[in-house]
Amino acid sequence: MSISNDDSSNHQLNQLDAISYLKLMQDGSIDLVITDPAYESLEKHRKVGTTTRLKVSKSSSNQWFDIFPNSRFEELFVEIYRVLKKNSHFYLFCDQETAFYVKPIAEKAGFKFWKPLIWDKQKIGMGYHYRARYEFILFFEKGKRKLNDLSIPDVLVCPRVFRGYPTEKPSQLMEILIKQSSIAGDVICDPFMGSCPVGEAALKNKRQFLGNDLSNVAYELSLARLRLLS
Repeated sequence: MSISNDDSSNHQLNQLDAISYLKLMQDGSIDLVITDPAYESLEKHRKVGTTTRLKVSKSSSNQWFDIFPNSRFEELFVEIYRVLKKNSHFYLFCDQETAFYVKPIAEKAGFKFWKPLIWDKQKIGMGYHYRARYEFILFFEKGKRKLNDLSIPDVLVCPRVFRGYPTEKPSQLMEILIKQSSIAGDVICDPFMGSCPVGEAALKNKRQFLGNDLSNVAYELSLARLRLLS
């Protein structure tokens, strides 16, 4: 891809709007998409101040990223469906509010929805009413593809990342999804890569990685992270 800002033999990183980035890709060029947009309901947490990781403050050195509005999910899913190869999987991290909203939109784009996987973070997080200890990972399919290991449960237990990039997910969790839905040499894409846990997991497991994020902080963190693995 000529638009790449960082290009190596096993990964490419870019700084574009996620949908604009996907539109530059060829049809059926990606084996697996795993991504975690800054969904709209996160804005509520920032406004009420339930966590310093979601805002710029004396307690946080992280620069917040732009919210991805619900109104853009339809176009996002159309593009993800287009760039994915036939018989492939798509995983979307989200909360319960976003899950109910996006499921029918993804199905309209052509995806089959299998189920929400539960990520058990093992420690409680932000909130006031039954504080959150889990997050959804919506599991979608284009065409028909078997999982590589049918013994894996739908509750994935993995400690959350402390004091990392805002809403950062552990690379160990991404490894489970990558091993389930791809093989060595496959191309994994994350159009909202953040600090690049998907990219790290992909490279460690001999996959190729295409990553993108508008944030300068995210791009620089991802660049440094993947260069250590190349």
